[in-house]
Amino acid sequence: MRMIYTAALTPQENSSGYYARIPDVPGCVTTGRDLPETLDNIQDALAGCLCVLEDEHQPLPTPRPPEAFEDEPGVVHALISVDTLKYRMETDTHAVRKNVSLPAWMATLADQRGVNCSQVLQDALRNLFGRS
Repeated sequence: MRMIYTAALTPQENSSGYYARIPDVPGCVTTGRDLPETLDNIQDALAGCLCVLEDEHQPLPTPRPPEAFEDEPGVVHALISVDTLKYRMETDTHAVRKNVSLPAWMATLADQRGVNCSQVLQDALRNLFGRS
């Protein structure tokens, strides 16, 4: 699922780094040594937080636009886009064993032709889900 949240970025005192949080997602915080790293880190933290909520069948917090937040001295707001399905595809790559049933003739023919049934199934599911 693709969503856009507002991040609050605060420069850290005596450093070039930033502290970042997503006010609409409690506990979604991170830091970075510079602005690009901080933006990457908060996007990763947000995706992780939303995936946990999805896994626990909890409702995802409704994102508010930047203008919904009060101005705070030194705080900059940025829009952060995340796609939890894409994030899972990139980070949750461990294999899970699934047993499937095939007619005996099909299994025999696949073995004779050296067909990797796991790969065929993965390719078919990627195609079905519209993901390459």
